[in-house]
Amino acid sequence: MSALQPHLAPGWLQPLLAGVRDVDAAGLLRHRSAPPAEGGRHAAVLVLFGEDPRHGPDVLLMERASTLRNHAGQVAFPGGGADPGDPDAVGTALREAEEETGVEPSGVVPLALLPELFVPPSGFVVTPVIAHWARPVAVHAADPGETAAVVRVPLAELADPANRLRVRHPSGLTGPAFTVAGLLVWGFTGGLLSALLDRGGWARPWDTTRVADLATAWSTARAGRREGAGS
Repeated sequence: MSALQPHLAPGWLQPLLAGVRDVDAAGLLRHRSAPPAEGGRHAAVLVLFGEDPRHGPDVLLMERASTLRNHAGQVAFPGGGADPGDPDAVGTALREAEEETGVEPSGVVPLALLPELFVPPSGFVVTPVIAHWARPVAVHAADPGETAAVVRVPLAELADPANRLRVRHPSGLTGPAFTVAGLLVWGFTGGLLSALLDRGGWARPWDTTRVADLATAWSTARAGRREGAGS
């Protein structure tokens, strides 16, 4: 198994590592069902925290291509299904991040593994890998067939109460979401980010009664992106 190096985390990430040390799946995503006893394809995502002198700590997110079969157009952490050649979840997360965004694995320090989380729409059993981006490089949509955009989102923007809401899926379920960088971050990624903000001590009080239907929230975020591009 790839070595985790939590002792190399910068001071601002230490509270998060302490906060997730004994967490279980239910403590991260309340509405997630348990992974199946058998079946389900293993996958991993890279929850990559960096720091930029212009905006402070941030996290790397990507917008999936609108042509994909699963989760088209959604905002996600870099990651994907395990390949036979991957040594473990860390190896999967680093390989996928490099393929999708151009992240160089040598500049990433793996810090912790979160519990496996089941994503029913795609059937993936996902292991989130928390990591520090010790030596950042320029990132981009390395494969337009998979990735539409790559962004480093400041944690301060995610924690801003003005950027937080809950979205209601057509199934009736509601969950935490964010409107940042002209993107709507919801579903698995929105729920996990919300939990990590809480456990890292970055969250600020926000209006949890602010609820929007998914289609409305998505169109509002896209309209904001168009306005930003025109300004």
